[in-house]
Amino acid sequence: MSADSDALRSGSGTDFPAAANGTSGRSHRVALITGITGQDGSYLTEFLLGKGYEVHGLIRRSSNFNTQRINHIYIDPHNTHKARMKLHYADLTDASSLRRWLDVIQPDEVYNLAAQSHVAVSFEIPDYTADVVATGALRLLEAVRSHISATGRSHIRYYQAGSSEMFGSTPPPQSETTPFHPRSPYAASKCAAHWYTVNYREAYGLFACNGILFNHESPRRGENFVTRKITRAVGRIKIGLQSKLFLGNLQASRDWGFAGDYVEAMWMMLQQEKPDDYVVATEESHTVEEFLEVAFGYVGLNWQDHVVIDKRYFRPAEVDNLKGDSSKARKVLGWKPKVGFEQLVKMMVDEDVEIAKREKVLVDAGYMDAQQQP
Repeated sequence: MSADSDALRSGSGTDFPAAANGTSGRSHRVALITGITGQDGSYLTEFLLGKGYEVHGLIRRSSNFNTQRINHIYIDPHNTHKARMKLHYADLTDASSLRRWLDVIQPDEVYNLAAQSHVAVSFEIPDYTADVVATGALRLLEAVRSHISATGRSHIRYYQAGSSEMFGSTPPPQSETTPFHPRSPYAASKCAAHWYTVNYREAYGLFACNGILFNHESPRRGENFVTRKITRAVGRIKIGLQSKLFLGNLQASRDWGFAGDYVEAMWMMLQQEKPDDYVVATEESHTVEEFLEVAFGYVGLNWQDHVVIDKRYFRPAEVDNLKGDSSKARKVLGWKPKVGFEQLVKMMVDEDVEIAKREKVLVDAGYMDAQQQP
């Protein structure tokens, strides 16, 4: 593993020039990202590094490293001239760690992407979800506010990751002016984080933006999210490692885009003259069944031969249809999606077929039990 714990604990890369405005003596911008090890965090890190940023990520302490999504861009911090991404231990449940790293890193931009982001899991652990997603955002906002108050670094810009789940049962299309009606502890927590961000913008003049991003997927999506669960199963079924896929509501409809496109919109929001809130979406909606048709059909399979409906995957309160109206982001930011629905699905299937092929080698060599999946 690349990001060794000593490098993390040492706070590598902390010798920044102290300056009242935070930028004197620096020829580049510095970004701080929570949730850097997630899907969005990894794509945003790649994007910002490409823009010449120095990127700092906050990660939780774990007995197992979970930095797989950023291993390919990690450089040992001892290689000081090349290591422009650095990792530090912190947690959204620990306010002191947030303030400490803000003081040490002195970022120009803060992206709060960290969350317990699984909707179904939020019904199982609602207290934790609220503590991280809602109160965690408040802790970070307050850390930024108090850091600015103490240092005078008022140019700092803050991005809060919102979610289309906040709209819940409100009929589509959903825009920045559409009322929220959350249908899960996760969605309700995201609503709280959204309004905390608005409050800090209005009360303290903080340059804080909410990005209300509709569903965005990629080959880096977590395997317990329905899109990746489907494409992983397609790969394994095609290679002969699996025969069945268990799913819940196939009629749920979502506005699915590519995560790599959406992180660019996050950055664009913080480059504007004034802070504001933006919906980011493809403006197309597809059902889970349509996703199945494209994914299985791409490799010459019929999804109906393999998919089994399991009621345990139905949510206590379902969100039927999410379809975004991103006209404001397109007009003001000049943003638009580059990857379409079918291209996205095929991109994910291609990656997961290759993963399944590598798994097959392990199974054939006796290092893995293919019967772990039905």
